[in-house]
Amino acid sequence: MDFAQALAGVDEHPWARTSHAYGSAEDLPAVLHALAGPDEEAAREAVTELYGSVLHQGTVYAASAEIAPFLARLAAAGCRAADLLALLGGMAGSRDVHGVPPEAVRSAVAAQLPLILPLLAAPDAEVRQAAAWAASHTGAAGAVLPELRARRTHEQVPVVRAELLGALSRLDPAGTVPAAREVLATPRDQPGPVVVAAAFAWLDAGLPWGDAQQTALVGLLPLGPHFAGRLDLDRHEPLNAVAEALLLRDTEQDRAAAGSLLAAALADPRPEVREEALWAADHACRLSRTAAPRILPALLSVLPGAAPKEAARALSLLERLGEAAAQATDVLAALAAREPAGAVPSPSAAAPAGTGPADSGTGRVDAAPDDQDEIAEHALAALVRVAPDRAAPLLARRLRGRPLDAAGGYFADEERPVPFEPGLLAAVRGRLREAAAAPAVPAVPLAAQVARSGKAQGPQAAELCRIVRMWGAQGLPALAELLAVLPRTTHAAAAAIGAVAPAGAPEERAAAAAALREVAGGSLAAAQALYELTGDSRPLTQYVAARLTGQPQDVAEAAAAAASLGRAGAGLAPAMRAALSGPGAKETTPVLDADTALARALWLADGDADTAVRVLDSVLARALSMRWAQWQVVRAARAAALLGPAGRPLVPRLLRLLEIPEAAPDAVLALTAVAEPGSLDTAALADRALDAAEHGLNALEACDALLAVGPAALDPVRRGRLAALAERDLRVVDHGVETVIVRADERLRARARTVLAALTTGQPPAA
Repeated sequence: MDFAQALAGVDEHPWARTSHAYGSAEDLPAVLHALAGPDEEAAREAVTELYGSVLHQGTVYAASAEIAPFLARLAAAGCRAADLLALLGGMAGSRDVHGVPPEAVRSAVAAQLPLILPLLAAPDAEVRQAAAWAASHTGAAGAVLPELRARRTHEQVPVVRAELLGALSRLDPAGTVPAAREVLATPRDQPGPVVVAAAFAWLDAGLPWGDAQQTALVGLLPLGPHFAGRLDLDRHEPLNAVAEALLLRDTEQDRAAAGSLLAAALADPRPEVREEALWAADHACRLSRTAAPRILPALLSVLPGAAPKEAARALSLLERLGEAAAQATDVLAALAAREPAGAVPSPSAAAPAGTGPADSGTGRVDAAPDDQDEIAEHALAALVRVAPDRAAPLLARRLRGRPLDAAGGYFADEERPVPFEPGLLAAVRGRLREAAAAPAVPAVPLAAQVARSGKAQGPQAAELCRIVRMWGAQGLPALAELLAVLPRTTHAAAAAIGAVAPAGAPEERAAAAAALREVAGGSLAAAQALYELTGDSRPLTQYVAARLTGQPQDVAEAAAAAASLGRAGAGLAPAMRAALSGPGAKETTPVLDADTALARALWLADGDADTAVRVLDSVLARALSMRWAQWQVVRAARAAALLGPAGRPLVPRLLRLLEIPEAAPDAVLALTAVAEPGSLDTAALADRALDAAEHGLNALEACDALLAVGPAALDPVRRGRLAALAERDLRVVDHGVETVIVRADERLRARARTVLAALTTGQPPAA
């Protein structure tokens, strides 16, 4: 078959009637012609384009099924056969379908087996490998297994042998066990890729993981080079994949095996092995609650002497673990206590005994930090997350860059802040004075600074202000410095002033009010702080009124500020009603958010239940018809809960939200607040809340929802499910912002325990 025969009928095919990731598939004939054309660069680009359109990020479409025959014919004709077979295998193996029946694409590829199977004997090893990959993903065991077994008896190339073993395991896990056992029994006599494939086949068969399997893999470390060239991208980090598979079995034996494997890799003297192990350990700790205590001893034993790159990865892991890495406290404190490079104490530098000179801005001289200084800074940032009480005195000497961002940055842990410490207060005040005196420069986000230079630049005034704010009244001595930076760091400084000034003397409160008033016209934070400090709502109402005529995002912000005024915001009600979207408004999520915020504010301002119900009903109706509006639904449900019995007309809409996992906890809270007493199936509500929590979706809110439905709804089975949220090994919260996953899961554990105790004893949980 030549290329022209392979593409016979491609131009006549009704591509315009089908679709791929980017819409109409009418562009595919041109892509296929480029693929088969003489221009090598155009052919490579065509392969990339096909991955983007018919296997877009793992999703397949109607066009994926229709293009399969042409791809298989081209491969059989020798046109980029390895690339196209790999693509066909990915398409057949996808379970993420869009606009096509679940098995349609797999069946379309399976229909091409008469063209694919002969390529198991192709002269090119890459083609043989890709043919095994593609054939095994069709699921057609009867047709494929005999061919794979026959090929395996002749194949000599290690990576192809490994792919064949993986293909056999995919189709027949139990039947592949004898081959895997034979390989694992004599791992030194087998090529590394084959041993790794046998280990995965063993795992896929669900067999107990024992010393033979562990010894085989430890002897091959690092595993990455032995998986190079394999087509299974889900396992392209094989040590990580093995540990994950063991942890997901969720048995004590397998957890111990995963921990032992990772600990052995972390303790290996070779840097390349430890580098691979650190990535795997990081993932294991985000997956399993007991992974950290199993692997930290090995990690901590090598950390003090680690090279900078390796130390950075290890410290990043400890930083993400936070309080779950408490056993690392002493090692981190020792690393962080190194004297800052070039630090020269001045006679006036204030610092606690034994902590060294304070980084006061004027009390030290900075030199470019060497590698060890960078490690010390990173260790201090990790210590801030792990043991903030131990970090506080050390932070006074390194109040910059990553440690300062950990203590006062966007992701600072406000539930476990760095505690007040006199030396740290002195250092913060010095850095704030430095910030006030520095020339004004355009604001550059910390992430952008780090991307450019590898470390944060400048005084980081916003982070300093956040530290003071978290101290509350204890930060009052820094009021003068906060007032000095207010014009250039308005939002963060205003919030800090609002937190510390109420504890001041009358003249201090007056000075704070005067400074806030000067900037309140252009700063919501300043206007709110002024209102909370003095009770003067005029600047805040003026700010809100000016923004109620803006874009939806401005309207939502203004409405939220109006809500904070409560009844004092009643004068804004006409402007808020005018800001509600009308019949011609765009159906966008910002518009829905703005309407929800306005409904909430109107209810709090003047008790207008009719408008609030009407608007929230409209928001829910619109959001339920939109594909990506689940969080708008959540916000509307939260607003509905505030209405209490006045929101009873919303019950039918709220009941529909129970089928949206992200929204179910808030729907339960809203229903228990607004529905007629005794009208709800509380057991069903508890189930929906637990379903959401078990998938890490609004899990804290799900705990609150269980409290709301009450103990009568929790039979022993449901109590067991709630207990598992706290006590099971696999993390419930396992997705989201990487730096806060573990922290969020640990908070959920504590909340679930509290709620379970309250529902068991009948006593409300402590605030």
